[in-house]
Amino acid sequence: MNSLQLITLDLDNTLWDVEKTIRAAEQELVQWLAQYAGAAHKIYASSDMVELRNQTLQQHANLRHDLSRLRIEVLFNVMRAAQYPVDEARKLAEAAFEVFFAGRNRVVFFPDALEMLQTLSARYPIYALTNGNADTERTGISHYLQGAISSAQVGASKPDPRMFQAALDQAGVAASQCLHIGDHLDDDINGASGVGMHSVWVNLNGAQSVDKAAQPQYEVNNLSEIVGKIDLIEARLADSKK
Repeated sequence: MNSLQLITLDLDNTLWDVEKTIRAAEQELVQWLAQYAGAAHKIYASSDMVELRNQTLQQHANLRHDLSRLRIEVLFNVMRAAQYPVDEARKLAEAAFEVFFAGRNRVVFFPDALEMLQTLSARYPIYALTNGNADTERTGISHYLQGAISSAQVGASKPDPRMFQAALDQAGVAASQCLHIGDHLDDDINGASGVGMHSVWVNLNGAQSVDKAAQPQYEVNNLSEIVGKIDLIEARLADSKK
């Protein structure tokens, strides 16, 4: 029997390049605004957006962990600044967000990401654990997962222990039986270690860990290395029980 009983997995910049994805989604949004909400497009493309975003963050501080709702409120404020009536502004904001969100979930997976998910899902239950707002159904990975937990649901973002504890509670697994995989040294590695999980740092860019407090237990530079690393962790855990 495996010593590990659960895998939790970050999404953005672990399975795909989120910056590239967001840039493409923003471009689609801007094109849509130009076609369907010209007055809002002028504002969205202007320097006024910095102030509008800051105002929205102040108005909706309670949404700081819910990136989808926060973006909708930003778009709503853009529409209102463009003098659309409230009801129309709300409808346009929702429609504009849907254009963005479709693009946001049109991800290009890193090499070996899907192969890794297929192999691991045959051996372990996997939970996505993300501070972002990717939709696991739309990205096409939901069939590999037993669950998906976002900061919007929990009301806190990694490295907050509540994020990791939510997965452990849902799966009914102890932290010592769980491995978390992610790219961010603080959010993923420190967060997981803080609750007693094992962790693997996905370091696809060959970055150096300069933070003494964020030294990963295990590290991979390619997603194809994950399965072998987990086999090593299993072997070490088995040896420790002898």
